[in-house]
Amino acid sequence: MRAASPIVGPVHRGLHLPPTFRALRHRNFRLWFFGQGVSLIGTWMQTMAQQVLIYRLTDSAAALGIISFIGLIPLLPLALWGGSVADRAPKRTVLLITQTASLVQALLLAALTWTGAVQIWHVYAMAFLLGAVNAVDLPVRQAFTVEMVEGKEDLTNAIALNSTIFNLARALGPALAGLAVATTGEAMAFLINALTFIAVIISLVLMRDLPRPAHGRGNTSLARHMSEGIRFVFRQQSILVLISLVAVSAFLSMPYSTLMPVFADPVLADSARPVVGFLCSGAHSLLRCESPEALPLGMLLTMVGIGAMVGALLVASLPDNARRGRMLTIGNLSFPLMLVVFAVSRSFLASLSILFFVGVAFVWQNSLANTLLQFVTPDEVRGRVMSFYSLTFQGAMRVGGLQAGVTADGIGASLTVGIGAAASLVYGLFVAIRFPKVREMQ
Repeated sequence: MRAASPIVGPVHRGLHLPPTFRALRHRNFRLWFFGQGVSLIGTWMQTMAQQVLIYRLTDSAAALGIISFIGLIPLLPLALWGGSVADRAPKRTVLLITQTASLVQALLLAALTWTGAVQIWHVYAMAFLLGAVNAVDLPVRQAFTVEMVEGKEDLTNAIALNSTIFNLARALGPALAGLAVATTGEAMAFLINALTFIAVIISLVLMRDLPRPAHGRGNTSLARHMSEGIRFVFRQQSILVLISLVAVSAFLSMPYSTLMPVFADPVLADSARPVVGFLCSGAHSLLRCESPEALPLGMLLTMVGIGAMVGALLVASLPDNARRGRMLTIGNLSFPLMLVVFAVSRSFLASLSILFFVGVAFVWQNSLANTLLQFVTPDEVRGRVMSFYSLTFQGAMRVGGLQAGVTADGIGASLTVGIGAAASLVYGLFVAIRFPKVREMQ
């Protein structure tokens, strides 16, 4: 493979920013940071409102798992193709198409819900459409970061700042969705999500001086181009170990988020009742609630987002010589450990506190795994490696969500999350002992 052409673009060296935000000196990344930040708030609003809608329509934990699994169906054939596209086509053009398609999907879901015509199969169909769009969008978006910051000097910081806005949105989105759903219903959250895509589309249009694809189509067939990326991944032990850590966590630990509506009601419903009563009922209530059951779920998801945002800012503040591998190991172990504690909690306020640390540990695991993965990947195969990463992570998370939903209907949400997190913790310990080089990665 030829070496990738150098990435150049507009950067304002005169901007004096704290080290935590140094990637924002790049104009294109600044546009993306703020546009994507707005859009992600809407995305999390839709995610939370969709969970409420599904549980309202079906009253089934299994249905929550099914909606997660449905997104896997288009992911399998499209993710690796999306990675090949990322290495061969202008990434901004691809993202403009995928973001516009996501906008249309949110509008359709809002219209169906607003008119009262929505049925569970409509929600499943919209999830399938969004899964197809995300299968292409995710690897392109991840590979696009290095172009927006013109190389790897600020790549760690940019990935951490991307994680910061993702998790700031994860904190704000569910809280806003909880208010929207409680006061007006799920359709408003879906409509707001559709409108927020306009911000990221505008940011992409305003970018300039982006690099052209290093190789173009050339004479390599699509199948061969994709297979070259897969062979590269399987030749690199460090890449396989990093991806396996994220995959095991996604399959065994991440399903807690799929089951969060079950924790909000009924697992923690009794202990959350005083909080809901303070906000929604009584002479001095703060809100007029039509669906007060949405508030505990929004608060639980918001606390995860706050913790994740704090964790992302800590990663963004790391110096160049930081021991990222050691922080990754801490995240690998503390994320499932905190989930075990959460699974046995029956106090709503205690669970809120635990979920803060769940959020911190989750970001340390995933943001640092993403960073180290991109550090050891050459530019010319970055899109295909990230597509393999996205396929593995998303596939494991969605299959894990399905198994968790079905299992929770049989043995309960708490036991399902506790067993999965404990198994994930065992694997994290195995990697820490068997592959000590991971701890030494920088």
